[in-house]
Amino acid sequence: MLSPLPLLAADAPAKYRSAQEIIDASPASDWHTPAAENLLYMNLAGGRVIIELAPAFAPEHAGNIRTLAREHFWDGLSIYRSQDNFVVQFGDADADDTAKAKSMGSAKPHLPAEFQRPAQGLAFTALPDRDGWAAKTGFVGDFAVGSDGEKAWLAHCYGALGAGRNNDDDSSVGAELYVVTGQSPRQLDRNITVVGRVLKGMELLSTITRGPDPMGFYENAAERTPIISIQLASELPADQRVPLQVLRTDSKTFADAVEARRNRVDGFYKRAAGHIDLCNIPLPVRVGAAVK
Repeated sequence: MLSPLPLLAADAPAKYRSAQEIIDASPASDWHTPAAENLLYMNLAGGRVIIELAPAFAPEHAGNIRTLAREHFWDGLSIYRSQDNFVVQFGDADADDTAKAKSMGSAKPHLPAEFQRPAQGLAFTALPDRDGWAAKTGFVGDFAVGSDGEKAWLAHCYGALGAGRNNDDDSSVGAELYVVTGQSPRQLDRNITVVGRVLKGMELLSTITRGPDPMGFYENAAERTPIISIQLASELPADQRVPLQVLRTDSKTFADAVEARRNRVDGFYKRAAGHIDLCNIPLPVRVGAAVK
């Protein structure tokens, strides 16, 4: 009587690896260092927030923000709004009072709205699932993006940096900025210029004491969070910059990590979702990692 053939290793189901296990095993080539001229260091008493600008989507705003940072516009100003499940906002709390407003120096006083841009020419890494806010979603570089095939725009995910405006679509200049700290308000997509995203230090913003209803603006100036400075990384000597790396969103590691989140199979999960939302995909960032 013939004995049954042993099960070959190749026939066994592949062992599930968590997203973190996949990221931990990534090669050095799957990581990149963002350009220093696109990184803002927001220095608070509690630590540093690192923000990456997105000039491919908002070049005019990115240019103005660089000018404002070089000329120390935000130094000594504050985070003057913290609205629960929404945003923190920072800049000049007296900006609407011409007698008290801080000079913007040589920054441009008027910019065009940059809500979206042509999709053509973008290296778009698409997600497999449908989205209620855009026909296609995915990543362009380090940024979460929506698209209708003709136009593309930055999504209002957690950590997104937007340029506050008044009712007119071209009333933002990049001096009054906000960061999304709550559930992703995707209804704002293509209604406000998104200029970048926070890469590191979100815990310093998301834990700020909430301001009063309805919009979280502090009534007492003493409740505001002072900004020590906001500076461009490119303005610092190389040895004083944070050695920060971001996982490439066009890498196999990123694709595998997304799929591991999309179909999580482990001792805790009893049913894999088989779906993932654009704003539920964290961007892996590391500091001072050894080259593998």
